[in-house]
Amino acid sequence: MTDTLLRPTPRPGVLDIEAYVPGKSGAPGVAKVHKLSSNETPLGPSPKAVEAYLKGAEKLSSYPEGTSRVLREAVARVYGLDADRIVCGAGSDELLNLLAHAYVGPGDEGIFTEHGFLVYKITILGSGGTPVVVPEKNLTADVDAILAAVTERTRIVFIANPNNPTGTYLPFEEVKRLHEGLPPHVLLVLDAAYAEYVRRNDYAAGIELVSTSDNVVMTRTFSKIHGLASLRIGWLYAPAHVVDALNRIRGPFNLTGSASAAGAASIKDHAFLENAASFNHQWLTWLTQEIEKLGLKVTPSVANFILIHFPDQPGRTAKDADEFLTGRGLILRRLENYGLPNGLRLSVGTEEANRAVVAALADFTKGWDHG
Repeated sequence: MTDTLLRPTPRPGVLDIEAYVPGKSGAPGVAKVHKLSSNETPLGPSPKAVEAYLKGAEKLSSYPEGTSRVLREAVARVYGLDADRIVCGAGSDELLNLLAHAYVGPGDEGIFTEHGFLVYKITILGSGGTPVVVPEKNLTADVDAILAAVTERTRIVFIANPNNPTGTYLPFEEVKRLHEGLPPHVLLVLDAAYAEYVRRNDYAAGIELVSTSDNVVMTRTFSKIHGLASLRIGWLYAPAHVVDALNRIRGPFNLTGSASAAGAASIKDHAFLENAASFNHQWLTWLTQEIEKLGLKVTPSVANFILIHFPDQPGRTAKDADEFLTGRGLILRRLENYGLPNGLRLSVGTEEANRAVVAALADFTKGWDHG
């Protein structure tokens, strides 16, 4: 008898998963820490969201409404959507997992790009499918490469737009070209977690494409610009037949009542969200310009973070920079697990944090040839 028959064993694929490891959040021995590793908003949540969340404490003994109706209807009003075509979940991560669980199985393939969000691979493997990683072009999803990777076994394509951790994006015309090239049975998932930050005329999150297609889903989150990461709130917009499938496997109370109320209050606070987007644009631009002045390459970003590239030279590497910055209480995201060992991801922080990280990088690169 083999060892595998002496105890319960996971089905094939599960033990092939490398568990998602969040970035570090502390710097031992440092008095003040600026956590710039998780793409959290430095402005916190809307006061209206906090008020709605606290009011929810009055109903902690009761199960929440099982379809997140309050939140779905609030989202539908803001974006002009059909609330029945919205599904809410515990962050967009849960929704990505539900999509893979519903549409991917053993022998099926799921496609994502080489520097795409790590959860895509986890969800495909967790559903018993085979991950297919497609090369990018200039750290941006390559439509032609994706279409070339499609086979008769392809069931799902995940695209983060904008992409994490590169901050790059596909213009909407390219997204439409990708969709037009996919077989009708392949589900295209547009992960638009950072959509609210984008200020480009050629960008669209995907609502129009979902509305006119049978095989496109758009996912969104309240963890970024809304500042509700701790509550784990996500939503998706999908064709009715996809919604029907997901609601058959979704947990009946997968989003708490307090979270649903907080999300509904936040999405209606337009002034707060516009201020958050403006703040991000101002400091994203400033950080990019100031860090490039130091001779470091920065990938142009449309999100709330930037990807900084470091030389592969002793004393100047991303690892060296990370250790130096951590010593100053500045926590950035290492990216080896994203295939970017020479990069650090920097989230836009408070003015104090932003200025501190530029000053620290200036000290780190002191004596370099800054061009």
